[in-house]
Amino acid sequence: MSELTRRVESATPAHRDRALDAVRALAIGGVVLGHWLVTALVSDSGTVRVTSPLRYMPYLAPLSWIFQTMALFFLVGGQLAARSRASARARDVTYGRWLGTRMARLFQPVVAVPAVWTLVAAVMLALGADLKTVNALAKLVWSPLWFLLVFAALTALTPLIARLHPVWPLATVALVDLTRFELGGPAWIGWVNVAAGWLVPYCLGAAWARNRLRSRTTGWALLLGGAAATAALVVWAGYPASMVGVPGARISNQAPPTLAAVAFGLAQCGAALLLLGPLRRALSRPAAWAFVALANLSAMTIFLWHQTAMIAVTALGLLAGRALPGLHTIPDSPAWVLARLAWLPAFTLALLMCRAAFHTHEHRRQEEPGHRATVPEQRQPC
Repeated sequence: MSELTRRVESATPAHRDRALDAVRALAIGGVVLGHWLVTALVSDSGTVRVTSPLRYMPYLAPLSWIFQTMALFFLVGGQLAARSRASARARDVTYGRWLGTRMARLFQPVVAVPAVWTLVAAVMLALGADLKTVNALAKLVWSPLWFLLVFAALTALTPLIARLHPVWPLATVALVDLTRFELGGPAWIGWVNVAAGWLVPYCLGAAWARNRLRSRTTGWALLLGGAAATAALVVWAGYPASMVGVPGARISNQAPPTLAAVAFGLAQCGAALLLLGPLRRALSRPAAWAFVALANLSAMTIFLWHQTAMIAVTALGLLAGRALPGLHTIPDSPAWVLARLAWLPAFTLALLMCRAAFHTHEHRRQEEPGHRATVPEQRQPC
């Protein structure tokens, strides 16, 4: 056993549920790989534009199901926030102090992103970069951060959400989709689902914290029911098969979330609950646990900077003087997918460099009121 593995193992409290960290690590891995595989930066006449292989190869849409893991973040986040609030209340920690600590944890690492990208955008424009290119790249970095705002709002409402049954936000999502797709309602009403859609797995997480969702029957019901509902909505109700956004598509399952996306999230939550036992057994091995623990300690850094890592590699590739396959070319064939897979190690190396540069911002945080820190500490990183 390596020294690092021993240190992680010895610093882990006996009561820690390692499976939660594993689910969160799987979620962050899905987000990163998903963005790296379905986002293409095409260099065309001095301008870089963003497109997706799913636009040119729609038959690959089922692969997007592997990488759409946001529901798992909200499931784990709801569980940890509800449990944290209950613990704080038992120690007479005020709601304001509890919420302030969690908001600091959530947003303090974000400060470096606008600082760095303001400088990058200024340098690019000064060097003559096209404004459309700068805007496209900045949007690519900023667009995933919507998650933090939604998560912060749900965190603030945790005391109320802890009393809410998931069927109510699920019914809201269904009503909103019925209104905008079948009854001719205004398109803007769909944005209600940004809150209601992600409230469903968050509510499940809060129920989990109250010792609900413990039976395997519940896990199988969520998995099979959610999968069947998703398939039915895609096949018979006309929802897109892709669970990630596709540029130019008439309907997106994610912007805002649709009933199909929420049903798919329920299936993911069911699968996660069923995997808890096997994950706990696997993570009893110190080496496996050390990998998962270290990934969780860097989760926020990975989330914030993975798009920047991809952009950096793409920009450096332009120095070759020609469009490199899988990096600057149109993603319209399986050959592009194979070439993009070959670039993943370079993206990973760039991300590790970002982690080395910005990891300190993730851990310069306030501790949970009344708790002494442990390493690695079980917390919601993003």
